[in-house]
Amino acid sequence: MRHPDLHRLVDYALTLPGATEHHPWGEYAIKVKGKSFVFLSGGRSGKACAITAKLPESGDAVLSVHAFASPAGYNLGKSGWVSAEFPEHEDAPVDLLKGWIDESYRAIAPKAKKSR
Repeated sequence: MRHPDLHRLVDYALTLPGATEHHPWGEYAIKVKGKSFVFLSGGRSGKACAITAKLPESGDAVLSVHAFASPAGYNLGKSGWVSAEFPEHEDAPVDLLKGWIDESYRAIAPKAKKSR
């Protein structure tokens, strides 16, 4: 059984313009124009909710305020990616994590070209 908040976050990420769902390594990679902007998974146990997002604006504050947040592995933390995991019996702060998804999307999505 998957964490109930996992699918709420996946569904939300897929509402963003151009977002597509992919499944590398058995987790969700939500992409825009072929670039991942958020990774979501059931966690290592298959029962937790885990998220990794690029937070160039709020990352430092998130890491200093929220004990559940940590720099992402694979040296992604150096580039502003932040991870968090929530056990099955614990509600994930869905509204906060939707904000992470929005910020990560804005950081990764191609910028609209201005017309003259």
